[in-house]
Amino acid sequence: MKLDRQKDRLLSMIRHGKPMTLGEQARLVLSLAMPAILAQLTTTMMQYIDASMVGSLGAEASAAIGLIETTTWLMGSLCSATAAGFYVQVSHQLGADDASQARSTLRQGIMSVLVVSALIGIVALAISPFLPSWLGGNASINATSSAYFAIIAMAMPAFQFSMFSQGMLRSSGNMLVPSIMSVVMMSLDVVFNFFLIFHTRTVDVLGMSLTLPGAGMGVVGAAIGTASAELVAASITMYILCFRSKELSLRIDRGRFLPTWQVVKRALHIALPMGIQQTIMTSAYIVTTIIIAPLGTFAIAANSFGIIVESLCYMPGYGVSDAATTLVGQSMGAGRYELMKRFAWLSVGLGMGIMTLMGVVMYVGAPFAMAMMTPSPEVRLLGVEVLRIEAFAEPMFGAAIICYGVFVGAAKTIAPSVMNLISMWGVRITLAAMLAPSMGLRGVWLAMCLELTFRGVIFLVKLARFNPTPKPVSRSEGMNSTADEIRNKY
Repeated sequence: MKLDRQKDRLLSMIRHGKPMTLGEQARLVLSLAMPAILAQLTTTMMQYIDASMVGSLGAEASAAIGLIETTTWLMGSLCSATAAGFYVQVSHQLGADDASQARSTLRQGIMSVLVVSALIGIVALAISPFLPSWLGGNASINATSSAYFAIIAMAMPAFQFSMFSQGMLRSSGNMLVPSIMSVVMMSLDVVFNFFLIFHTRTVDVLGMSLTLPGAGMGVVGAAIGTASAELVAASITMYILCFRSKELSLRIDRGRFLPTWQVVKRALHIALPMGIQQTIMTSAYIVTTIIIAPLGTFAIAANSFGIIVESLCYMPGYGVSDAATTLVGQSMGAGRYELMKRFAWLSVGLGMGIMTLMGVVMYVGAPFAMAMMTPSPEVRLLGVEVLRIEAFAEPMFGAAIICYGVFVGAAKTIAPSVMNLISMWGVRITLAAMLAPSMGLRGVWLAMCLELTFRGVIFLVKLARFNPTPKPVSRSEGMNSTADEIRNKY
């Protein structure tokens, strides 16, 4: 509670133009980053647990999910971009000390994301029978892949509102609730999957024989369990956002839910470049899946498991990125551009340090991590090899992740999106296509390692050159005048 009050005090210093020492800035970055890291890690742990439970069913079950995994990322990425279009606005509005307008944006955002997620879900459901064969899957896994994807498609509104509500809370500086809800969601996922994936079975616990009920639904059970956990978590988080948030509670005032063109236009300015980028980026992941599919079931499974294990290592970077987006957004809304730059570099430094450590952990812990994922020795060995290749890219990957979060917070999403696309398509896909025939899955992951290093370099260069030029104001006007100018934009 004390830490929460301290965080609120430091955030208010941004909004009211008060000077901040380097120590105060660092404490604020850490106070926002740590809960965000926990949230990202627990979300990824949920995927890890899912994969481990399904992996115990055999390589084919794992490959069935791995085949369509990148396409589910595409849907999630589009939902994430849509949510960002609104919560970045809210971050700026709160930074400008205009909570009333922030609540108005929230209301309109609720209706907007509902429509977008429903459309995404309908399209995904329509293509679910055909998607696995389009991706090069074989007959033994296609039916299972289709069923899994269809269930995830129907649950898209739940996934959307989970992202939206957590993003809104983070924009207000509330990192604790999203973190707690991530833990709740992971716990529910474990429980649901435990009973849905496996058949009724007998286990020995402390010398006692216990019969555990189970639906025996396999991969389909994993999809239902994940969707159910997301639905519960999204419902609770939306309730907290709309009725318990100090600044964003819809009980404070009344307003329209029907989106106005002004709010939608600002959302599109932020979200459209992100959405286009995510679509093309995820299309690249899908192309990578197509490159990997001919390498066989073991390669598909090892790639899927490797991505999940790697995500445990890079998700702390996304946690720091979430903190950077909030701090940069509120600093920009308050018109404090120099402070914004300092928050940006503090976040990048913290993130690269954490990601360097996680790279070491991934290299050393790869055998243990893969052993937890699958009983297949072929999949384990290949997974360890590719993870150790990727470990060397983690520091620069961290730089790219956090720099992108900085630019999102500043509502500057076009140039970073273009940079991501050039890096992914110009470097990763090209190299993967060249190396896969001779090096197999190892070549694909070597291409990934080289591309992520390149991406980190170009993002650091971009951040170093990033120099927003605010309209000059007299010293007597102070920071409040600048904040008023930004407030008037909304």
